[in-house]
Amino acid sequence: MRKFFRERMRQAAAVILAGSVVFMGTACGNKTAMPHNLIPDDGSSGKVVNLFGPMEKSKPGVDNIARTAFDMTVKMAEERLNLIVEYRTYTAENYQEKTYDDVVLDRVRHNMDDLYLMNPDTIQVLGKEGNLLDLSGLACAQNLRDVVKAANTVDGKLVAIPQEIVAYGLFINKDMFDQYGLSLPNTPEEFLECCRVFKENGIETPVGANRWWLETFVFAQAFADLYNGGNTQEEIKALNSGERKYSDYMRPGFEFLQEMIDKGYIDAKAAYTYEAIEGEGPDFLAQKTPIVMAYWTAANADTAYGKTDFTMQVIGFPSSRGQMPVVPITGYGICAEAENLEDTKAVLEVILSDEALQLYTDTNKVISPSKNIEVDCIPALEPLNERIKENVYVLASNASMDVEQWGNTCLIVRNLLNGATVDECMAEFDRLQEEAVNKR
Repeated sequence: MRKFFRERMRQAAAVILAGSVVFMGTACGNKTAMPHNLIPDDGSSGKVVNLFGPMEKSKPGVDNIARTAFDMTVKMAEERLNLIVEYRTYTAENYQEKTYDDVVLDRVRHNMDDLYLMNPDTIQVLGKEGNLLDLSGLACAQNLRDVVKAANTVDGKLVAIPQEIVAYGLFINKDMFDQYGLSLPNTPEEFLECCRVFKENGIETPVGANRWWLETFVFAQAFADLYNGGNTQEEIKALNSGERKYSDYMRPGFEFLQEMIDKGYIDAKAAYTYEAIEGEGPDFLAQKTPIVMAYWTAANADTAYGKTDFTMQVIGFPSSRGQMPVVPITGYGICAEAENLEDTKAVLEVILSDEALQLYTDTNKVISPSKNIEVDCIPALEPLNERIKENVYVLASNASMDVEQWGNTCLIVRNLLNGATVDECMAEFDRLQEEAVNKR
């Protein structure tokens, strides 16, 4: 049962963590693994770089902006390097019960491809095994934001780089806050006070929640000081050695969630069954609930929260250091024993160059991993974007932490929704940490 829930979590998270490029498990609707290349191979060079990912190249007329943006950067590399990037595509029916992450682990370990798109926990595992190339020497790596390097560095090696940074925030109905004279909350105490006012004024459920993303509240409170207090590496070292406990960091966030459950600010039973956006989204759009949590791109997507009948603001989660964006990081990595190693490095240099990332950012309206590129975001996203620009954030995935964060915390929060006590949840963190320490 634990494995089943973990894989379902990964399926949902994958769509968000890499934008709408990534579709995993049964969510992947492809019926063929044959690639459709944008540039026909005229046989002049014969050079090929093999990319394993969850998607094929976009076919003409396919309306998928995120996929098209990635394909545009690949086309740039193909033209400049006179080679072909072949897409070797994950489809659920080809691998039956294996998830995308399972298949990536197997393919990298057996040196089956050159370049891979990977989720955070896969990056962590393969990086620690030494199966991924150190990318820190690439020219494109010199332009990366600190958040990317912090998340994807394993044993001193930068092992993966994304084309975008996905930031989670609170989506706020600003009109409802103004109606009740409420300022946007900065701290957990201020957030709870806003919920109290909404509840007392007849708002049945102030916070719309689903079974995937409540851990964002926990991360903001648990790691606000760790990532913004100037002592990050020392604290992570102490966590990895067991000198400090993850449960001590996580407890305030879990107590916060328990208080919201006890006071009816979130509906735990509904949240436990809700899929992301599909569950809580209708009430938010209908102005029955003033607060939901989601990722950056949802503010731009008409199928999510891109069109509202009210003024929307996207802010960070409440923490001791104010509104805090929560950031999980995926990335592209190169197999350390890649057959076409030099050509693969050259492809990555092109698709992660500032020129290509500017094209990608302008097309998708997302936060770039390059510190040289700023997104022209909609006004609703400006509060979240300002915090990112100030280098204020917490990571929900960090490959240098021995205990995987995003997936494990999601599962333990779900235990809380299903009736587990805070102490029982903390005991699970202690168990995970003990396992990790014993493996060192």
